[in-house]
Amino acid sequence: MSSTLSRVRAAYARIEAVDRPEIWIDLRPRDDVEAEARSLDARVARGEYLPLAGRLFAAKGNIDVAGLPTTAGCPAYAYHPETDAPVVAGLRAAGALLLGTTNLDQFATGLVGTRSPHGAVRGAHDPARISGGSSSGSAVAVALGIVDLALGTDTAGSGRVPAAFNGIVGLKPTRGLVPTEGVVPACASLDCVTVFARTLPEAEQAMAHMTSGTTAPSVPGRAPGPWRIAVAPLDQLGELDEGWPEAYEAAVQQLASAGAEIRTLDLTPFTEAASMLYEGAFVAERYTAVGSFVDKLLAEGGEGLDPTVAGIITRARDLPAHRLYTDTERLAALRTRALSELADADALLLPTAPGHPTLAEVAADPLGANARLGRFTNSTNLFDLAAVAVPAGEVNGLPFGVMLIGPAHTDERLAKIAPLLQPQARLAVVGAHLTGRPLNPQLLSLGATLDRTTTTAPVYRLHALRTTPPKPGLVHVGEGGAEIETEIWRLPAEGLGRLLTALPRPMTLGSVQLKDGTAVPGFLCEPGALADAEDITRYGGWRSYLDRS
Repeated sequence: MSSTLSRVRAAYARIEAVDRPEIWIDLRPRDDVEAEARSLDARVARGEYLPLAGRLFAAKGNIDVAGLPTTAGCPAYAYHPETDAPVVAGLRAAGALLLGTTNLDQFATGLVGTRSPHGAVRGAHDPARISGGSSSGSAVAVALGIVDLALGTDTAGSGRVPAAFNGIVGLKPTRGLVPTEGVVPACASLDCVTVFARTLPEAEQAMAHMTSGTTAPSVPGRAPGPWRIAVAPLDQLGELDEGWPEAYEAAVQQLASAGAEIRTLDLTPFTEAASMLYEGAFVAERYTAVGSFVDKLLAEGGEGLDPTVAGIITRARDLPAHRLYTDTERLAALRTRALSELADADALLLPTAPGHPTLAEVAADPLGANARLGRFTNSTNLFDLAAVAVPAGEVNGLPFGVMLIGPAHTDERLAKIAPLLQPQARLAVVGAHLTGRPLNPQLLSLGATLDRTTTTAPVYRLHALRTTPPKPGLVHVGEGGAEIETEIWRLPAEGLGRLLTALPRPMTLGSVQLKDGTAVPGFLCEPGALADAEDITRYGGWRSYLDRS
């Protein structure tokens, strides 16, 4: 059975097994999806380069998908786009296969995931808790293993809060880096299309196929040295859920242990700006987006409108124009202060949200609960910053997430820092996983980075195994061995575990002694596999063997 087709069938089986119909607004007909999977597999078999072939994805229900209605979570609003939004088209052109459109807080208005006529989207790990919004269905579809990638949007934090609550990655690019054509706006001047994935490398790979193709302005270079991370004093974070202050402190310590320089900043300009997004005049842009439609639907009885969303949008209609000018001036001053606080820091580390409420808590106080969730995320787009939300452990058995925030166009820098938040392991490789070799992408997909190139202690022999793809076997022999070229990679400890689980025989993971006297986990070979393998120790490494004339 072909790989894409088998993954499609597994996805539909997973949809049935998890029984979460509230995730979806529209699923594509299974026959259509399987037919597309067969076509993709045939194209790959013919040698066509499709870097995302086999990856399944979903799109938030306010993003245009040709052949499916765009509803933005309001059935009466539905229209039928003739073409995909550019972000959808970009992923499809790279070989990704779309399953359907996902549920959201109606008109992307909310951070809770409960404001939808299609039902509240429950958390992936605890169905009594919210999933986070507004990109609720997209995040849960990834977290439950139905799709590899999902598109969301982020105005106030909708591409980050659901990531934190569901233990996945949420990548929020610099405004304008990813096109928003074909997206129902929430606040058009602030909106960003985001991507969810289970790992950062997967999210980055998808984002590369979603960008507009325009060259981003250059970011001033930084002086050599360790990453400089700004953090907030605990007393400025406000009330956090039980165990969350300790989890945040642990994330700070993890960065410090990875070699980052840590310093505190004044979080006040960030939190003051955050309160302006809904409490100030900027919410008027939500009325500009869909206000006239909401007014008309209310006049006809309001069927299908979420009352909380309708209230937010209609109240924005009557804001006086002078308030917008006043708030714009205030925001500019706060942004100047915020960027000054960041100064030479490479990133600001914050909890993604202050807590993870239950469905009942949000139902009891829908506006208050939502406002609390945006405390750390609301200011990001107002200040034109980039951000990435990543898992940072668990609290009481549920995911805890943090985010790194940086100035516009520091997206790549944030992605380099984020892997340091996970406990790091080292891995010694001598063959097909070396830089540029066929299996090196396995390491890169797990977030691995090259630490250094060295050699083993002179106690090993290297053999060319008869495998596909070709790979060497490293065996400890003690006396009579030689130094063998070795790369040392750093990768998340979880990634090392995943790599070990998929390791085929005759390869094993063991302790590799290096020439400096230290030992690092690395790939070794079962001695029984060497019977018909050529001894290539004399070449000093796999690369030299392959480059022999």
